[in-house]
Amino acid sequence: MRKSHPLRRVVLATAATVSGIVLLLSLKPSSDPGSAQAAGAGAAAQEAAAQGGAGAPVSGTMTGDAAQTQYGAVQVRITVVNNKITKAEAVQAPKGGTSDQKTALAVPKLNADVVAKQSPDIDTVSGATYTSEGYKKSLQSAIDKANASAGSGASQGSGSAQASGTFTGEAAQTQYGAVQVRITVADGKITKAEAVQAPKGGTSDQKTELAVPKLNAAAVAAGSADIDTVSSATYTSEGYKKSLQSALDKAKAKAGSSSGSGDAGASSGAAQAKTVTGSAAQTQYGAVQVRITVAGGKITKAEAVQAPKGGTSDQKTALAIPKLNAAAVAAGSADIDTVSSATFTSEGYKKSLQSALDQAGG
Repeated sequence: MRKSHPLRRVVLATAATVSGIVLLLSLKPSSDPGSAQAAGAGAAAQEAAAQGGAGAPVSGTMTGDAAQTQYGAVQVRITVVNNKITKAEAVQAPKGGTSDQKTALAVPKLNADVVAKQSPDIDTVSGATYTSEGYKKSLQSAIDKANASAGSGASQGSGSAQASGTFTGEAAQTQYGAVQVRITVADGKITKAEAVQAPKGGTSDQKTELAVPKLNAAAVAAGSADIDTVSSATYTSEGYKKSLQSALDKAKAKAGSSSGSGDAGASSGAAQAKTVTGSAAQTQYGAVQVRITVAGGKITKAEAVQAPKGGTSDQKTALAIPKLNAAAVAAGSADIDTVSSATFTSEGYKKSLQSALDQAGG
């Protein structure tokens, strides 16, 4: 029988202890929680500044507040898709004199910097300090709106954040005349877009006739104001997009104040009837003014308190107004057909009806 050696036992015990320590060390996480958290925060900083924390991913178009500078206003619009800024653009920027050159130099760089850095922490463009600072302020405002949208669980793009109804944007002044856009929204989508005002006279007639149908179709297809400018009709296109964005903003504001009914002209959950009179619309044969009664978000009654009179106008008014009244109640909007042989009266009626709907909140 072999004798056991004390020295050998010591060596074996030491080896076992070392092996155990190595095994325990191998089970330690490869990185400690603190460093992992820091790395995660760094990665999050590279995500879109519109990230809304634990809310649903943000997608949509957000327009910041206009920032006033020494040389004019700067206003930025961003497009966000799944928490990432995919596009940035200046819808307003200083114009005239040397401002044209500075704007042309600075804005493309600022736009690209926003998409690259995904935050308002962008560089000031040398030689365009005021424009750059105004841009960053408006950009921050747009990002704040995106964050607010995420916090409330509603995206500000085309989708559930838009109330159903008809919304008329503010008139956008251009070098050749005003452009004003009206949209119809249903289930969060633009189903119809039209220009209720557009430049007229001379070559403007041809450009308007060319551009507006394309812009209308693009607005419906895109579901936003992020549409292409029509070649040879730049001023009309830019004015159209500004007014379209204004209409979309009204739809979003309506959705934000709504309790989810989505009805045009209704306050959140309000069922109380109210009567609203639209502005008088002047026509070639006289003024047309419409009064509506709204209850539960629906037009329950429409009537003309003014309409063309005298001569053949009496017959046309007697023919057209009852049909227009009935159509307004049936449609619940100003998107109604023109009565044949009473075109001017019909157009005036629709304008005044839309004015009444705007006052009613839809």
